[in-house]
Amino acid sequence: MIRKVFFCIAILCVLLAYPVFRGIIHKTQEGLATPANQPSLKSIQDKVSPGETFFDIFRRYGLNMEELFAMKEAAAKVHRLRDIRSGQPYTITIDGNNCVDSFVYWIDDDSLLRIERVDAGFQTTKCKIPYEPRIMTITGTIEDNLVSAVGNSREEVLLALRVSDIFAWDIDFTSDLRQGDTFTLVVQGLYLDNSLKKYGEVLSAEFTNIGERHLAYRFSYDGKVDYYDEAGNSLRKTFLKAPLSFRRISSTFSNRRFHPVLKTYRPHRGVDYAAAAGTPVSSTANGTVLFTGRKGAYGNLVVLRHRNGYNAYYGHLSRIKAGIHKGVQVNQGDVIGYVGATGLATGPHLHYEMKRAGKHTNPLAVKLAGKPISADRMAQFKTITASMDKIIEVRIDGRKSLSTLRR
Repeated sequence: MIRKVFFCIAILCVLLAYPVFRGIIHKTQEGLATPANQPSLKSIQDKVSPGETFFDIFRRYGLNMEELFAMKEAAAKVHRLRDIRSGQPYTITIDGNNCVDSFVYWIDDDSLLRIERVDAGFQTTKCKIPYEPRIMTITGTIEDNLVSAVGNSREEVLLALRVSDIFAWDIDFTSDLRQGDTFTLVVQGLYLDNSLKKYGEVLSAEFTNIGERHLAYRFSYDGKVDYYDEAGNSLRKTFLKAPLSFRRISSTFSNRRFHPVLKTYRPHRGVDYAAAAGTPVSSTANGTVLFTGRKGAYGNLVVLRHRNGYNAYYGHLSRIKAGIHKGVQVNQGDVIGYVGATGLATGPHLHYEMKRAGKHTNPLAVKLAGKPISADRMAQFKTITASMDKIIEVRIDGRKSLSTLRR
């Protein structure tokens, strides 16, 4: 009898408790099912339009302005969102409630800004773009100028200017190139998602100009990077080949309206460079300003004193750069004035002459060798030059047109 009563009580307890357990089980199942029911994420990929602000972007996509201010605050000490630039790509990831989950912005070709939602709001990081470097060779022949020979895309133009900088002490790219000159470059191609995005370092270069072969090898030691010829002498010499920078001329005139510079050597006088008025004139070497101002047939003139007793004259300038006056120290490549037609000049050009101990000397013939690599580093340098030469010999032509590059 007692057993029957106990059994009946147990049955009754189960029946009474069932609704409670059922509710608990149901709620637990709901809790487990929640992640599957979370709003799905979608991404917005675009580029910053001219004049567009971060506020404009949020308004265009109907995003929460409170989140905008929270993101601005989170990014303030990393990269201010007011500093976004037109043409730069970005990706916004949002959930089904139109709330921002993350924001990625290309600051430049090397850095990304990443803003991500966390429990406390947003956190911001600035990170390097994880490019994959691949070694490529690029060959070309000069038909008109260096830029058109390398290519017209932004990355190809930057590569051409880098090459002109490397050989600036040996080749005058504004006036010395000839049709049929050739070049071969070993460069880093920087890839992202298996797509070539831009060029990295120029590892070695060979340029044949008017039959003369010039070699350059990138070599780093003691924390310094420079380019050297095959004998281990630095290409960085006392004097640049010319006072008119190919880089500066190329940035002033697009490839479609590039004006070649006409150079005329005048015995016992110097060199005349016929160039567009306003073309920047650079100091060919480190030095001290001896004279600035107007002087007879020279018109507006700058005279610089360089080491080893050389004085350089830059005449017919349209104007002298502000801050250039007697006693000022200038570095090689600094702009000191601009091409003009002052003094006895029939048209805009730069008159460049060199004197040593008061006597004229041909500025095109002044060649002071660069600093050589130390003997204890020569074996390491030779190993690098041998590997670069081997790549050039094999001619692994990995060239791809950058006109189709997309981020």
